[in-house]
This record gives sequence, structure tokens and C-alpha cells, in this order.
Amino acid sequence: MLYSNFALIFLFMILPILAIAPSKQRGRGVFATEPIEAHTILEISPVLVLSMKDRKKAEETLLYNYIFEWGEGHELGALGMGYISIYNHSYQSNCRYDMDFENELMTITAIHDIAAGEELFINYNAEPDDESPIWFDAQ
Repeated sequence: MLYSNFALIFLFMILPILAIAPSKQRGRGVFATEPIEAHTILEISPVLVLSMKDRKKAEETLLYNYIFEWGEGHELGALGMGYISIYNHSYQSNCRYDMDFENELMTITAIHDIAAGEELFINYNAEPDDESPIWFDAQ
């Protein structure tokens, strides 16, 4: 278990130095409004877990681009309740995400220093250095 139940009361958070703003050629994205040091936890957010049936329905809608595969076998879906589903993809990501299946949480952490004004990216393959193709043409 990543967090104790007592700690969960205090761990849902988004740092106030994050903002959602227009992203060049990507719709919206998450940006740093101040410099961020490597290894800083930026966000811990609950997720709405979707059953296999609900995931299939969601994948037929606009939500397809915003849900994550969820569970040990990746058969379920999850929609992040904070900024989680707004982070854009990059194979040169500056953040990583971690999933806590037991507590239905996702955590975003900076993997190197980030400048004020810089967009925050995650690799949709879950590992920052995984260059496997994703479901759309990506940078």
C-alpha cells in the first residue's frame, strides 16, 4: 500500500504553481507558473475507475483520449479527477505518473528541473523513456 488510510485524508492535492493553459498544437496542457525542482510531487489525484463495460462505452466518446488503462491487467479504465487527464504526451517527458490501484490515486512527479512557463508532459506509455507507439501520431 502506497499510503496509509490516515494519510489519504491529506494527500489529494494539486500544487498551486500549476495552471491549465493553451498548448501549442495540443489543445490545452498543464504548465508550471514557477520553477519546479526534480522529484517534486506535483499532483496526487483520485481517479474514477471504469468497469470493462464502462471503459468500452467511454472509448466510443471524446473521453477516449482522456482515460488511462487501469488495473494490473490494464482491463479497466480510469479518469483522473484533477489535472491528470490534461497532461499532454511527449517521448521526452519532464514528469512521470504512478498509479495506486488500491487507493484509486494517480501521482504526477517531476523527473527533472522544470522552468517557469514550461509545459509539463508525461509519457502515455507510463515509463518516461518508453518510445513504444501510442494510439496517435506523437512527438
